[in-house]
Formats: sequence, structure tokens, C-alpha cells
Amino acid sequence: MAKYTGPVCRLCRREGVKLFLKTDRCYTGKCSFDRRPVPPGEHGAGRRTKVTDYGLHLREKQKTRRVYGVLERQFRNYFVEAKRRKGVTGEQLLRILESRLDNIVFRLGFSGNRIEARQLVRHGHFQVNGRRVDIPSYLCKPGDIIRLSAKSRDSVKFKILAEGLGIRPTPTWLQLDASDFKGTVLHVPSREEIDVQVAEHLIVELYSR
Repeated sequence: MAKYTGPVCRLCRREGVKLFLKTDRCYTGKCSFDRRPVPPGEHGAGRRTKVTDYGLHLREKQKTRRVYGVLERQFRNYFVEAKRRKGVTGEQLLRILESRLDNIVFRLGFSGNRIEARQLVRHGHFQVNGRRVDIPSYLCKPGDIIRLSAKSRDSVKFKILAEGLGIRPTPTWLQLDASDFKGTVLHVPSREEIDVQVAEHLIVELYSR
């Protein structure tokens, strides 16, 4: 499957907001967006600031895709699924994205960002309801238990992680048991429980053109 392999700080500059795609660097003075908050490219600083309605809708969609690390085809499939579900389509889309296993691993604090979470899941470090799952896009449901495998707990990386696990606030729709490297999905998150700053209605309008 194709994936973006370029510099992720470039994506933040293109979207005009910090997407927090790196771990510690995003919170320090080394952050590329803080040092140069203009679009990438030779003429980024002098680029016109006027944005068309289509451009506004497109940038919101691109920003959301990049936050969750989802490619275009998969993102569109999520939108189709969200449209089939009852309720507000934009909110359903965000709920689907939040339910991805790599996002939940990140939300529980088992990784510093979603990129790292995706890699950890692919390497088979996590189990869902006692079964090894190495598919980052696996959609978790209320009641699912996500646990670090026993074999992975002996690695240096996760021993270091254990020292700071639980410091980062855990979303209210998840429950973390730091002592057992375990997390539980309590319920489907409401829009208020999703702290991603996107205008999802613009995405719905874009795909409804």
C-alpha cells in the first residue's frame, strides 16, 4: 500500500496549522512550523493568501487526512461508510477515524504520535480482545480491550514508556490501566470528546459536490 514518506513538518506548513505529527519536536523551538509558518516551496512566503471556497473545503479534508495518516481512497471509503450510518455524516466520519486501532494506541499513550502507533501495530505489539492484530486500520468497538503483548513488555522501549504512561490525559471514551498496559473502549466518542480541530461539515460539502 502506498504511503507518504516525505518530511512531515512540510505537511503542517502546507495546511497552515500544527498537526503534531512528530513527538517531542512539535513542542520545542525546533518545530519547523513555529520557525517558518509559511507554505513550503520557493515562493511559499509570497503566495497569495486568498482562498477559494473549493480550496477551503479541500484544505480541511487534506488536514483531516494528514492528522490521522489516511490516504485518499481509504478516506473516501470512510466517508461512504459514515454517510450510510445514522446521524450527522461529518461526526460519524470522525468517529470512524477515532476508532482505528493506531489512533487508539496513540490516544492511550502507548506511542508519541499516530505515525509511531501505526508502526507499532504493524509490528504486532498489540492485541485486541486477546488476539494479535497487526492492521492499523482495524476498527475497534465499545467493549474491546487493547493490550500490549506480553512479549513486547520486555523490550527497552516499552519499559521506558511505562515510566511516563498515564501522564498524558486519556480521552473520556477510553479507559487506561497503565499497570497492565491495557486500554478499554468504553463507548463511541461524541463530537465533544474528539479534540481534533477540524470543520467536518466542509468535508461533507466537498464530497457532496
